[in-house]
Amino acid sequence: VQLQASGGGLVQAGGSLRLTCAASGTINSMNDMGWFRQAPGKDRELVARMSSGGIAVYGDSMKGRITISIDNAKNTVALQMVSLKPEDTAVYYCNVRAYDSSWFRVEYWGQGTQVTVSS
Repeated sequence: VQLQASGGGLVQAGGSLRLTCAASGTINSMNDMGWFRQAPGKDRELVARMSSGGIAVYGDSMKGRITISIDNAKNTVALQMVSLKPEDTAVYYCNVRAYDSSWFRVEYWGQGTQVTVSS
């Protein structure tokens, strides 16, 4: 399974970006798809995730400024971000959690996409 993320870039404070991630390959049983981010010198943190059933969990750092959505048929996840702040600058990683054919939990990560918010 490969995850291809896109949509990152440079934006001014107060601006918006939409990140998308497409999973290719065979995913036996999707549990959820989501986004994490990691700023220089900081730990990777949850931005948002959504279950295949549509239940969303948002991290505290961007809550109220983001909306996550998934398309189960296409195995894609999108993250709409508004009112961006310089402290949102980070590499954003797509994440998929699923179960393999033996029902062991597996986890996949995308390569990361840079989001830079200028003040």
